Amino acid sequence: MSYVSTAIGERLRCIRAGRGLSLDEAARLTGVSKPMLGQIERGQSSPTVGTLWKIATGLKTPLSSFLEDQKDAYTVVDALRDDPVLEDSGRMRAYPLFAYDPLRSVETFYIEFDPGCRHVSAPHQDGVEEHLFVLEGRLRLILRGEEIVVKEKQSIRFRADSAHEYGNPFDTLCTVYNTIFYPG
Repeated sequence: MSYVSTAIGERLRCIRAGRGLSLDEAARLTGVSKPMLGQIERGQSSPTVGTLWKIATGLKTPLSSFLEDQKDAYTVVDALRDDPVLEDSGRMRAYPLFAYDPLRSVETFYIEFDPGCRHVSAPHQDGVEEHLFVLEGRLRLILRGEEIVVKEKQSIRFRADSAHEYGNPFDTLCTVYNTIFYPG
């Protein structure tokens, strides 16, 4: 398994143990099966974005807390430095740029959406807001039942505490920066 899978597993085990949760209790909170949680903790399974969101939401932990723990005064990152978290059969690739920072309550990802990609995100906790910056292509969002197309060089911000959908029904690659703000 990759470094990312191993790191995710170690962080999941630390979070669960730190809260005194058994695998059964963590499975009940997250909606992810006990065997799958065990495989993730052992680094035997690389979870999808959807699975990570279920775990993060159930444990009330930012998604990026599973992906990086950089604590330097400043950080310069290469968007493609690590293996991405995959969704929709690899047509969506999320690269963690800046892990959750508890001082700022924010995390940032670089995401690639191949043509035909579709991803439904579970609701985040109350008060979470997302900012998307489309670098190239177009991204179709469904927010509270409304379809919105965000074009290249456009941005959108929205409350992410209800289910929302990202999609690229277009014929070219779409790349975005996604910054997620958590209530402090």
